[in-house]
Amino acid sequence: MAYYLAADGGTESLRARVFDLTGTCLGQSAIPYDTRFSPGARAEQNPEDWWQALVKATRGAIAAAGVDASQVEAMAYATTSCTVVALDASGRALRPAIIWMDVRANAEADAVLATGDARLAINGAGRGPVSAEWMIPKALWLKRHEPQVYHAAHTICEYQDFLTLRLTGERCASLDNAGLRWHYSSREGGWARGILAGLGMEELESKWPARVVAPGQVVGTLTISAAAELGLPVSVKIVQGGADALIGLIGLGVAQPGQLALITGSSHLQFGVTDAPIHAPGVWGAYPDIVYPDRWIVEGGQTSTGSIINWLRRWTGGTMDLARMNELAAALPPGADGLIVQDHFQGNRTPYTDPLSRGAIVGLTLAHEPQHVFRAVMEGIGFGTRAILDAFRAGGYDSTEMTVGGGATASRLWMQIHADTSGMPVRIPESPDAPSVGSAVLAAHGAGRFASIDEGISAMVRRGTTIDPDPIAVAQYDEIYVRYRALYPALKGVLSPAG
Repeated sequence: MAYYLAADGGTESLRARVFDLTGTCLGQSAIPYDTRFSPGARAEQNPEDWWQALVKATRGAIAAAGVDASQVEAMAYATTSCTVVALDASGRALRPAIIWMDVRANAEADAVLATGDARLAINGAGRGPVSAEWMIPKALWLKRHEPQVYHAAHTICEYQDFLTLRLTGERCASLDNAGLRWHYSSREGGWARGILAGLGMEELESKWPARVVAPGQVVGTLTISAAAELGLPVSVKIVQGGADALIGLIGLGVAQPGQLALITGSSHLQFGVTDAPIHAPGVWGAYPDIVYPDRWIVEGGQTSTGSIINWLRRWTGGTMDLARMNELAAALPPGADGLIVQDHFQGNRTPYTDPLSRGAIVGLTLAHEPQHVFRAVMEGIGFGTRAILDAFRAGGYDSTEMTVGGGATASRLWMQIHADTSGMPVRIPESPDAPSVGSAVLAAHGAGRFASIDEGISAMVRRGTTIDPDPIAVAQYDEIYVRYRALYPALKGVLSPAG
């Protein structure tokens, strides 16, 4: 027997799982770590916490699976994207990592966009955005505000690359992260040297990992020290993964042109696979080769989704029973008796790309109860997804089914609302842990068990269930959606961005 280790390094914890070649998870373990928040929208983590979490979770998952560690053939992992770390020559962090949600680099993002480099045309048909979350703005922030760290850094990389370095000794970046958030292009000469030159930071290229490896390709094998810490043989192949949401596409089985994925959690991400590049207003990408060879990925995103549900729970003193609230909200009609929610609680990522937009609950009366707001939040998020799909369609990308993974799949009501607001069937694969399943597919492919990622998907990803839209609800939501779309321009000049 051969087994495959998958790790999913998220915002709050790292989860390790052991899979066989059928895609069955045999054992798992999760280890939490801390995030330190500070004024100025700053959020940082200690990279050593990631490593210790990987060690403990790997040993725990193998023990839970009851397998012989010597039979582990390969390992792949998905991590948060845009989590930037500066390392010295020995691979130790010079400061805490600036994680993905940290947006201190707003001014630096504006400086990147101001270069006007042609490489920026990949997002919004050249209208941007450049996000403060991304690699180059964060690296520029280090150069401007912590020059001693920046100049001392031998390597500036991401969470993914830090694990790769610690596991294999290789300075290696994932094509997935680099193509998605570093302005790297596998089709146009690699690194975005024009942007670096425009910012006067050409030296950053030498600090980035020299190798860029696509998902599914073997980076190397375990070092003696890493193997000893993990309790694994040195023969274990380390196979390139990437950003958790993108590797989640593989775990959802979304691989062919025209297929669409919705990744849910604290935020929503929408990804479509195409066989030709698409660049349009309100659409990010298309990014070539970042998951599958010779295919492009188009992207949309909602900044606040599951986090709004969590906000509601906090707002009600943390006593909200989600199962009961789903039951009460399901008894309400579409439209929640006149309530409409604008889901921009942390700004809008797409299609407006307006970080200063804010959330709104419109139509409140004294007759409304918590379940009305709960349902209206779900509907507002569904409308936000539909607005992104409308931008996709306007840009030339369309799909007939939406495959969903992540925490929102636990709510049948929310999945039905997504089907009804979008007007398309929603498919939920058998395993909701898409980044882990995707990593397992990559590990097995890298180990030579499958000739392609597509072949691995066929063997290891099971289709699951489908929720069809209700034609009556679809018609009702079509009318409400018109009013939802009217909210953003109507409120844009009214809502204060303060706070």
